[in-house]
Parts: sequence; C-alpha cells; structure tokens
Amino acid sequence: MGPEDGRADRPYDPERAERAVRELLLALGENPDREGLRDTPARVARALAENFAGLWQTPQEVLATTFDIGHEELVIVKDIEVFSHCEHHLTPFHGVAHVGYIPSGKITGLSKIARLVDVYARRPQVQERLTSQIADALIDILKPAGVIVIIECEHLCMSMRGVRKAGAKTVTSAVRGILRDSATRAEAISLITNK
Repeated sequence: MGPEDGRADRPYDPERAERAVRELLLALGENPDREGLRDTPARVARALAENFAGLWQTPQEVLATTFDIGHEELVIVKDIEVFSHCEHHLTPFHGVAHVGYIPSGKITGLSKIARLVDVYARRPQVQERLTSQIADALIDILKPAGVIVIIECEHLCMSMRGVRKAGAKTVTSAVRGILRDSATRAEAISLITNK
C-alpha cells in the first residue's frame, strides 16, 4: 500500500498482472494456452484494473464539487450497491451501503456519495474499515454536523469456502458527530430501514 489513505504507491501494471494470472493458471495445473484460457490472463488483468480502481482515486477528487446552501437537515442516500474484495482471500463481497449526513451549510451531489463508496470499495478491503473510511472522508471533506454509514454485505469468502454459510450478511456501521445522539440516530435508522 501507499500513503496512509490506502491508495497504491505505484501505477497499475497490466502486463505484470497478466503474467501473474498466467502463472496462477499454471500453478493450478491448467494450460493457459488452451482455447478457453488463451485470452484469460488479459481479461483478468483488465478486470483487476476496474475492480481495484479505487487504489488510484482519492475521496478529495470525488467530493471536489460542493455547494454552499443553507440545508442543515438529514440527507440520506440508501441502497447504494457495494462490490468489493476481501483483502484476506481476494474473494468478492457485495451488498448495499446507506449513507446519511447532516450538512453544516455545504452539500455535495448525491451521485458523489455513491462514487465515494466506490472509491473505498474498489480496493482490497475489510467491511469494517470500508464503513469507517466513508464516514471519515465525509467528516474530513464536507465538515457536516454528523454522518451515519451502514453497510450490509454477503462475503463470498464465507459463502463459497470455509464455513460455507451462503446468504449470511455482515452489517457494519460508523456514526460521527451529532448523529451519535440517540434520537437523531434513531431518525436516521428509521429512514434507512423504511422500505
């Protein structure tokens, strides 16, 4: 890893990734030159660039555009799709994120909240850190009065290997600022869980 913000300390090297995938196929006893696998190393290298694009992005870039308005009430973007990879096994985990904040006069575009989730999700991750990173980035950049982030995901490292408990969901939360107040937090959770 690179700087303390979790970004990569060097640019992506697709040729090296392609060679590594070829070596992995050989280690598995496969023939990477057979018809079905011939282009697999290149395809996987391209997929890795997309799946881990957050390693080369910053939350500051995503939240660069803000608007100074007088809105100081709760804003929630819920059911944001999350696709990430467990840093322990590099297996996917997926689910939804719910992100809410109470602005202190400064807001960002709603799509920027979803993009912020992607910046951190598209890295080798653990869900607990992912949740906190989103909350902390919002606090640091937008300076809102409060933030709440709840993420619900199924981890394929738990579904398809190990204990093999398909369908089990992990729920994590990070709460900052005035949303730590029980009444304000209850309002946010009620809005998030209201289908």
